[in-house]
Amino acid sequence: MSITLNLELASGQSLKDVPVELLRDGVVIGRTNVAANGQAVFDAKDGKGQLAVRVDRSILTT
Repeated sequence: MSITLNLELASGQSLKDVPVELLRDGVVIGRTNVAANGQAVFDAKDGKGQLAVRVDRSILTT
């Protein structure tokens, strides 16, 4: 299963190369980095459960 997300920050700050994780019921099922166009593409196995995305914001400057 392929999932594509478009990500952007309200501040307009770039998310390029920011690591993101796809979680199902709190368990990581995919990892990727955000592309220059703001897209994150995950390839994960099919399954049922609650999906969530975790972004490592610690690398962003304030």
